[in-house]
Amino acid sequence: MNKNKKRFEHHSKDYSGIREYPVTKDSELLEFLLVTLKDQSRNSVKSLLSNHRVSVDGAPISQFNFKLYKGDVVIISKTPIRKKTRSNLPIIYENDEIIVINKPSGLLSIASDKEKGSTAYRMLTDYVQQKDKHNRIFVVHRLDEDTSGVLMVAKNPKIQQQLQDNWNDLVKSRGYFAIVDGIMEQKSGTIKSYLKKNAQNMMYSSKKEGDGQFSVTHYKVIAENGNYSLLDVHIDSGRKNQIRVHLGDIGHHVIGDDKYGNPTNPIKRLGLHAYELELTHPVTKKNMKFTAPMPKEFLTIFPNIKNK
Repeated sequence: MNKNKKRFEHHSKDYSGIREYPVTKDSELLEFLLVTLKDQSRNSVKSLLSNHRVSVDGAPISQFNFKLYKGDVVIISKTPIRKKTRSNLPIIYENDEIIVINKPSGLLSIASDKEKGSTAYRMLTDYVQQKDKHNRIFVVHRLDEDTSGVLMVAKNPKIQQQLQDNWNDLVKSRGYFAIVDGIMEQKSGTIKSYLKKNAQNMMYSSKKEGDGQFSVTHYKVIAENGNYSLLDVHIDSGRKNQIRVHLGDIGHHVIGDDKYGNPTNPIKRLGLHAYELELTHPVTKKNMKFTAPMPKEFLTIFPNIKNK
């Protein structure tokens, strides 16, 4: 037991009665909890599971032998976390390896310090476990909470690793629609900078070489109406808040983005939508392309745009 205890040594975090425990070694859930909660009896630990107080990355799990992988976060709540029946999911594509959805604006990709339950990860975990309680999903990439559009998850850790390890090489196109304040003088262009995070967890640009992560954003105006411009945006790099920061850098903030500017908010949401993800399958080498239509809110500003 002492050897196993050493395997799982880590520091937990506590957020208002919700305790987080990062997983550092592959294991089964009950084994992990017994080692981690060594001050509690085996029956007490089992009762946490049977009373639905344990979740993995925000998705409630009660199976003792549920497989954990390094990088997971086990969360213990003071109150039960109930599973939800999922229907009418915005699924774009699904096979034995991946699920692709059209993520709504306002939904986190995965759990955060402030939100554990209402996430795309939780929604999709509940969905796959309706078929088999041992099923799970694995994060491949993320979208900002207020950005809608194409989001892919993996159904097993092998394909997740293959996608993540070669993501930038595999991805051929990441397309976004962005609505920004004002009329742009330059109707197309490329924005380059080094992005880094400040103490307030905000991203900002630096022109100093190596001072942050190099980031490239291409844009083209596809419509304008006097007050706003609709852009087709493609990124060569997928940094946190990249498009929002870069468009703000040239004086045209994404509408609804009060995090990085003070633009208007005529559609009551962030004006950013990931409409396209195109990539090469890491094993079969076949091309895969997934698209999500322009949100109806965008069309209230640009009604004459032909939806993709």
